[in-house]
Amino acid sequence: MGRAEGRTAGDLLPKFRISTKVGYFPGRDGVEHSLDPARLHAAVEQAVKDLRREPDLVFLHNPEHSLRAAPHGRDVLAQACSTLHDAAGKGLCGTWGVASWGPSALQNLIDPTGPRPSVLMVRAGLLVGIGTLDATDALIKAWDLGDDAVWGMSPFGGSASAPVWARIDPRVFLRDTSRLSRVQAAFLAAHHLPRVASVAVGTDDPAHLGELIEALTGEVEERAIREYRRRLRDHCAISAPEAPR
Repeated sequence: MGRAEGRTAGDLLPKFRISTKVGYFPGRDGVEHSLDPARLHAAVEQAVKDLRREPDLVFLHNPEHSLRAAPHGRDVLAQACSTLHDAAGKGLCGTWGVASWGPSALQNLIDPTGPRPSVLMVRAGLLVGIGTLDATDALIKAWDLGDDAVWGMSPFGGSASAPVWARIDPRVFLRDTSRLSRVQAAFLAAHHLPRVASVAVGTDDPAHLGELIEALTGEVEERAIREYRRRLRDHCAISAPEAPR
């Protein structure tokens, strides 16, 4: 959320819990990612000005983009986390978190003695690979996060109307396979791949949003989820090329 939302929502913003992201900045070629502490702190301050209030939650957005080329990635990530932790301590935001599209790049860079995010947001759902699921579990363990501190995003891999959802029937993951639609079943399953407390979705289609909210009354068959993850891992092992000798 930013300047446009602050102008549009106006006096309604105090009625909502607001989250935003920092880490992307205007660059010569459009946008660039940076974990520079001064830029991150300035971005949080700018978010307060744009929203005309302190955001409840500020995410460090896709830090893996900067860390891939960083020679001291562990230190860089720790400094970025400390910057947001300090911003929260100064009252510039309620709390802070990490949103990562590729958590595999982060799992060996966590400093367990440093500041710990309040929320970790990652991709969730049936289209997420086992590598990402395992990396998410590793981050949850490294940061010692509870179930309510993990959020999911992109449960449909970009679109609920993509052809893949006509080819598969996610209702096999439900205890009652007759009551919910395929889209609802996919959304419900996303809460368990990985296990997350909330899943972020678009709000531009009220009917679609209502359908997803209704899906939360369903129940997932945990045994089917465990079997699915096992098969993902087996498939990954079969598909992986043999290591050179």
